[in-house]
Amino acid sequence: MLILQIFKRTDNRGWFVLLLISVAVGISTLTRIALLIKSSSSIDFTVLNVPGIFLFGFFYDLFNAAYVIVPVVLYLWLLPSKLYRKVWHRHILYGIFFVFTFLGLFNAVAEWFFWDEFNTRFNFIAVDYLVYTSEVIGNIQQSYPIEWIMLAIGIISLSFLFFAKSQINRSLVLALPFRQRTKLVGIYLLVLIVITSSVTNKQHRFSDNAYVNELSGNGLYELFAAYRNNELDYDQFYARIDNKKAFYLLHKMIQTQEAKFTNSKPEGIDRTIANAGEEKRLNVVLISVESFSANFMAAFGNDHGITPFLDSLTQHSLLFTNLYATGTRTVRGLEALSLCVPPTPGQSIVRRPNNEHLFSLGSVFNAKGYESKYIYGGYGYFDNMNYFFANNGYSVVDRSAINDEDIDYENVWGVADENLFELALTEIDKSSVEKPVFAHIMTTSNHRPYTYPEGRIDIPSHTSRDGAVKYTDYAIGKFLKEASHKSWFRNTLFIIVADHCASSAGKTELPVSKYHIPMLIYSPGNIEPGKMDRLMSQIDVGPTLLGLLNFSYSSKFYGYDIFKLEPGRERAFISTYQNLGFIKGDKLVILSPQLKVESFQVSGNNDQVKTKADRELVNEAIAWYQTASYSFAHGLLR
Repeated sequence: MLILQIFKRTDNRGWFVLLLISVAVGISTLTRIALLIKSSSSIDFTVLNVPGIFLFGFFYDLFNAAYVIVPVVLYLWLLPSKLYRKVWHRHILYGIFFVFTFLGLFNAVAEWFFWDEFNTRFNFIAVDYLVYTSEVIGNIQQSYPIEWIMLAIGIISLSFLFFAKSQINRSLVLALPFRQRTKLVGIYLLVLIVITSSVTNKQHRFSDNAYVNELSGNGLYELFAAYRNNELDYDQFYARIDNKKAFYLLHKMIQTQEAKFTNSKPEGIDRTIANAGEEKRLNVVLISVESFSANFMAAFGNDHGITPFLDSLTQHSLLFTNLYATGTRTVRGLEALSLCVPPTPGQSIVRRPNNEHLFSLGSVFNAKGYESKYIYGGYGYFDNMNYFFANNGYSVVDRSAINDEDIDYENVWGVADENLFELALTEIDKSSVEKPVFAHIMTTSNHRPYTYPEGRIDIPSHTSRDGAVKYTDYAIGKFLKEASHKSWFRNTLFIIVADHCASSAGKTELPVSKYHIPMLIYSPGNIEPGKMDRLMSQIDVGPTLLGLLNFSYSSKFYGYDIFKLEPGRERAFISTYQNLGFIKGDKLVILSPQLKVESFQVSGNNDQVKTKADRELVNEAIAWYQTASYSFAHGLLR
């Protein structure tokens, strides 16, 4: 009764709280409408989806608004009535209203740009970006007219304040006694605690259409939910089977003709890999290309001519046509290429604590007398890359090794790819004198803001992703041309592969086509040109590479040498930070939090139709992911 009496009136501080909540919910609703219009071609407009978007959306907007104004509520609770009703205090309330409105509009603009990039609300990627504020702020400044955007937000916020001033002034009339305020705040906080403990960011996912589910949420709430869930305990959140059964199945699945188990423990995956023939002690240069989807290349249907060099190189390389990235972030690609392990839920292992001394591709090469290097054009503290590689068998060379006068161009992510490759040539020259080299080079230019040196290609810098792709293609071509004049070129194997695709969004939670990446292996005189069309995971790249070199070695890898694998055993892994996908044949199994398991039939045009779960296939998916999570958590990958 007390609450109704207070909030029915407009002459007390409770009315100011309602004003702020109304502004927050209003901005969130307008944001939802704008994103709905933007994505209308991908949304199923059904009698359930459309009301669901706005009903669920209103609830999450209201909950989020009530949550973010807690500091204001506490301030209004503690401020004595004598001060609250002072004439000067209205200016403080004006300031609070302005700042609150400004931040709400700023969040809306940020959501728009995030949606434009990823087709989702704020998620785990946004959490990662908040950790690296200098890179992200630099990227925003280079990508968007941020000054004009901030000015526009400021003007709109002042307009809101102008129309709300009379309502704010009215809220200063009535003095609420401290006892009444305490009762109200107590009830408010109690309700908030109850809702917080019972509401998750999964309860608005009522539709089979991923866009509908995203629009039903609230961006800021999703951001905090992603932060809270950045590391997920597999056993707690995902469908599982008995651990012994999981490892029994895994042993059957990773047993190959060239492998022999050497660890008698049920959880042991240690094997010796014995490849016939003389070992080829070739230098190995692995180029992982930022955000490089298969459909950028002519070999996969692109007719824009944005990869002329790589298109020509396919005629002289071993081209892998059915390869899938494990995730949607660079760190996932680096994890797959270096550790050859399926993605585990939450953070990539590259970003996790206790990720030192793991069995890696670098450690295999080191055991063969190679020098392993990770070469990156940005500052390697980003995404914990320097720490991870330095503690797992690689020496790290990053942007700090390049003199400023040797840089043609750089943006916040790193130097232009041609400068990165110049650094790589110097490092390989230096190391290859005494021993063979394994160099993993990570590019950066194919990344928003899509900037690069002018005059290299026929698309102006800062124009589009097509230009960034074409510039990276140019830089790789220049690198291989310069490498061809080096003494070590004839004894070098070059691998060009993506870290992940340029976009992972689609109508479904895990659109298979959005994980399709290319790979070329080029080594004139050592590797015969051809095509490998079998289904392959990014975690298979390492074992396949070692097989091409005829290396015999001890292994803890989960990946296959695709050339030694019997037909019919191919599989691939795709994931977001929460959803874990397992592809085998034309079937896709998705494991999600809350023990959720879904099965789909994937057609040739990548449509996904939900099907009845195949228990055997589901158990295989669980075994791969459950054992990978267990192995990392219990130090079995060391």
